[in-house]
Amino acid sequence: MQIYKRVRDIPGGFMIVPMLIGALINTFAPHFVRIGGFTEAIATSFPAFIGAFLFCMGTTMTFKAAPIMLKRGCGILFTKVSIASVIALMIAKFFGGDLFGLSALAILAAMNDTNGGMFIALTSGMGDETDVGSYVIQNIETGPFLTMVVLAGTGLANIPYMAMVSLLVPLVLGFILGNLDKDIREYCGARCEILLPYVGFALGNTINLYAVVTAGFSGLLLGFATCIITGFACITVDRLLGGSGVAGAAASSTAGNAAATPKAVAMADPAYAAIAPIATLQVAASVIVTSVLTPILTTFVYRRVKAKKMATEEA
Repeated sequence: MQIYKRVRDIPGGFMIVPMLIGALINTFAPHFVRIGGFTEAIATSFPAFIGAFLFCMGTTMTFKAAPIMLKRGCGILFTKVSIASVIALMIAKFFGGDLFGLSALAILAAMNDTNGGMFIALTSGMGDETDVGSYVIQNIETGPFLTMVVLAGTGLANIPYMAMVSLLVPLVLGFILGNLDKDIREYCGARCEILLPYVGFALGNTINLYAVVTAGFSGLLLGFATCIITGFACITVDRLLGGSGVAGAAASSTAGNAAATPKAVAMADPAYAAIAPIATLQVAASVIVTSVLTPILTTFVYRRVKAKKMATEEA
């Protein structure tokens, strides 16, 4: 039936498809998996799955990245996070926390976290090794930690210190072990993707689709805003730091695992519990939209760079 292939071909499919299945079960047959034991544990162990995912992701981060990769990676990371933070703060302070149905939480979750697989695929085909390597430092975006830091730092959330530490611990442990033993890095790093369906399914079992029917338009808007606003800003910074702009364009997406961030934030600060389900689907919509727009933007930048290079060589 080629189920695996079809799910893989969907942008963020390993996260989004199980999440939608979980949401359908939770909406129309919530007691189907609430039978105790291992079955219920799979549907309700969201924190455990996130912890395992962060640990595996941490093992992929290394000390050995070249300075140029770190410089450009830091520049792109800082640009994305800064833009997301400024927009989120403006929405919270000047628009009562809601602009066209989008909350500060949804903005931060979507704009903070780049789709690493797409970034690497695009830069591998249209960039060079420094473009690909610049993603090493951008791994810091992965998961809800950075969003929690921004929310707490700007006063938009009352998140306990230990809640953020608890998210950082598995990431740091993975980072240490991955650098001490490359076999651990290869073993765990290759299994990040395996955990995504479990994270998605457990997350879906916290979503009631009746409550999120308004996510459609706002989710599309979030995707367009993420690609266009962060994309052109990151292209500019990438070029200023010596790059071609390809890496900046490739960073204009939303990662599939970002859909788990609103729930994680709500667990740390219950004040976000009411909007977390809507924010989750909005971020999921942004994953789909940017998966279409980001390759288009990256290809556009690549063709311009290539044309300019050819014109220079002919001159």
